[in-house]
Amino acid sequence: MAIQWFPGHMYTTQKAITERVKDIDVVIELLDARLPGSSANPMLAELTSGRPTLKVLNKQDLADPARTALWLAHYNALPATRAIALDASLTTPAQAIVRACRELSPNRGGMAKPMRVLICGIPNVGKSTLINTLTGSRKAKTGDEAGITKLEQRITLADDFYLWDTPGMLWPRIVVPKSGYNLAASGAVGRNAFDEEEVALELLNYLKTHYAAGITERFKLAELDAAAIAAMKDEEVLDAIGRKRGALLGKGRVNLQKAAEIVMHEFRAGNLGRVTLETPEEFAQWLAEGLRADAERAAKKAARGKKRKPAAESAEGEGPRPD
Repeated sequence: MAIQWFPGHMYTTQKAITERVKDIDVVIELLDARLPGSSANPMLAELTSGRPTLKVLNKQDLADPARTALWLAHYNALPATRAIALDASLTTPAQAIVRACRELSPNRGGMAKPMRVLICGIPNVGKSTLINTLTGSRKAKTGDEAGITKLEQRITLADDFYLWDTPGMLWPRIVVPKSGYNLAASGAVGRNAFDEEEVALELLNYLKTHYAAGITERFKLAELDAAAIAAMKDEEVLDAIGRKRGALLGKGRVNLQKAAEIVMHEFRAGNLGRVTLETPEEFAQWLAEGLRADAERAAKKAARGKKRKPAAESAEGEGPRPD
């Protein structure tokens, strides 16, 4: 299943960013610390015209700290880029954003040259919660649902520090299949754009290999240790979870849809432990494979177009046919 989700308001956001960035000094991209590569918008570098960028790995309290350190090192090695990790609900770490922006654009500041910052991110990454933390008030709507913010808004953090908030935006086509699954599992994709059972199975496939103990402990599968979980098929793990949580249909059959919803809820709430669904190396491999497959599809499409064109030209040159 290819997961794609780009509703109309995201296209409007894309155009708004293109216009707004002309007057912007620093771009903040809020990432999900549990899937930093998958939650980074590949369109953003083009839209923001190479502006200094601050990568904020949000929800660090839900992510694997060892893997968060790997991702911070990865992003901090990029030119004109800084990376920090925080939990958007904590006041003190959030102030690090203001300091990092001033370091990225040291020539801006004061009433004559106020700092102008654009904050972007995928849906449901915690952007509105972060803004409310920075301002100490409920300037932005929040909710555990993709697509809460629909309009751009300007927020004054200080007399010389202006922040423009934009609605959560994905990109028109996700070329990395694994990213689509991770985004759906995190809640960044609208529910009508994916099959919950399939996403839950993909999620369990990764968790049982890297975080099997979290599955055993959370779902109280005492009869199965981490090694046993890792050896099971994804469908068997989902079935065991459904039975343990009472997600049953008639004649003892498991309601797999309900079991899938349980798995994703527990992941999003952080109840499976501190989990990160990708490392920089894994994501680089997935991206290379996705781009290669995308190039192959484009080449096949172009070849089909070339075959059709001579046939059409030949038909045009035959002249009128008798009835």
